[in-house]
Amino acid sequence: MHTILPFFLAMIAAIVLLGMLAKKLKVAYPILLVVAGLLVSFIPGLPAVKINPDLIFFLFLPPLLFEASWSISFKEMKKWWRIIGSFAFLVVFFTALSVAVVTNYFLPGFTIALGFLLGGIVSPPDAVSTGAIMSFVKVPKSTVAVLEGESLLNDASSLIIFRFALVAVGTGQFIWHQAALTFLWMVIGGVGIGLLLGWLFVQAHRRLPTDAPSDIALTLIEPYLLYWAAEQCHSSGVLAVVSGGLFMANRRLAFLSSTSRIRGFSVWESFVFILNGIVFLLIGLDLPEIVEGLRANGIPLRTAIQYGLLVTGILIVARIISSYAAMLATIIFRPGVVPPGTRRRRLLMPILLGWTGMRGVVSLAAALAIPVTLSDGTAFPHRNLILFITFIVILLTLLVQGLTLPYLIRYGRLFDGYTDEPEEVALQKLRKGLKEHSLQFLRARYENDNEHHAGLQLLLQHWEEKMKASNDSWMTGDTKAIFIELLESQRQYVVEYNKDPAVNEDIVRKQLFQIDLEEERLRMQ
Repeated sequence: MHTILPFFLAMIAAIVLLGMLAKKLKVAYPILLVVAGLLVSFIPGLPAVKINPDLIFFLFLPPLLFEASWSISFKEMKKWWRIIGSFAFLVVFFTALSVAVVTNYFLPGFTIALGFLLGGIVSPPDAVSTGAIMSFVKVPKSTVAVLEGESLLNDASSLIIFRFALVAVGTGQFIWHQAALTFLWMVIGGVGIGLLLGWLFVQAHRRLPTDAPSDIALTLIEPYLLYWAAEQCHSSGVLAVVSGGLFMANRRLAFLSSTSRIRGFSVWESFVFILNGIVFLLIGLDLPEIVEGLRANGIPLRTAIQYGLLVTGILIVARIISSYAAMLATIIFRPGVVPPGTRRRRLLMPILLGWTGMRGVVSLAAALAIPVTLSDGTAFPHRNLILFITFIVILLTLLVQGLTLPYLIRYGRLFDGYTDEPEEVALQKLRKGLKEHSLQFLRARYENDNEHHAGLQLLLQHWEEKMKASNDSWMTGDTKAIFIELLESQRQYVVEYNKDPAVNEDIVRKQLFQIDLEEERLRMQ
């Protein structure tokens, strides 16, 4: 314990420092963390870091998926649901099938079941890596929405493939009709359990006398409860977390106070950053143990690297082919939703989408979750080779695709002249409408009290002067109640404003956060 604790504290400190360095270098922090973990793994005398395979999913995936479902724009997901669904399900299955066929042909002793197992592990792109890289470049919100929506759902589809393949490897057989029924239950049951528990959690927050610390504590345990309940019912824990998280995220204004939302945002941001950092460091730290396992199995390191290069190439090619197929299908069947642009942009866009397939957290978690032995006590076939190939895939996609993607976007000029409204202009437009709404609300609601309420007159003047008043001594209890009521009306205005399909939801969320901050400042006076 006294040896491991300082090591983990040093890991967290390294994650924070590397995150700072990544921002300074304008590099996605997962890339630096993986490289750092790889370099640190060669330092002699370090304690071995081992995680129980049965707990890896439960420890890391639920909170990461839950936070992602709260961050994504549900409005954009609904708008682009066709292409998101095709990438999250069809492309993942096509990628896993491609990996299964090729590895069955080229890797000695690799069955189709083992190929699907490996395909399910490495098929889902990593949301954290893609999001970190996209923050350094300017891309249309539609592209970001597709990538975020895909990354939120493809984890579920890939892990379903992984689970079926794991059963096939363990039993040596695969019964299609049973698999189809099981698949339906995993999807329907996972979504249903997530929605049911999400509704119950919302009611608990509403009806219990919670405050900000208790609200935040509840949100920290809720993803684990969602995942555990679904897994106990033999459905998809991932889909339960995603559906429950989306349900709660779209009702956050109804059951969380402004204080809970503000403080919870900071807590979750730090919590998820540390979790991601630990996983990416583990990717590098696990390499020596994996290499030792290869040597014990008599597989030359050079041969294993070649296998990793082969699988990485399959993933990239399969994703690019799928991107072109998705665009062709959209042009043929849904020409009205084809993104506008030149022929050159339409031809190169699938390459960009194909090049965004960096692998990371989910792939590592799935690989480490492979049991060491089968049910009969024999060693799991090719476990160390699968782990090593997964490591090579993660490393290469992060380094090669991750480092080159910003340059591909920037120098390929794919988004030159795209029509997204500048964020500053959109924010000014929203705030102007909000000020007009505030004045109309006060005048309509308290028109009869205006002449006899000094605080209300100053409140009106406060908004007429564009919220630049510096003296808050007039803020009595009655005036504060009116101001809080006004802020709630502003929230409703912003929510209605967001119903316009052309409105960027990121701008709306920033303004809602500003309203929360204003209410928090007001309550502390």
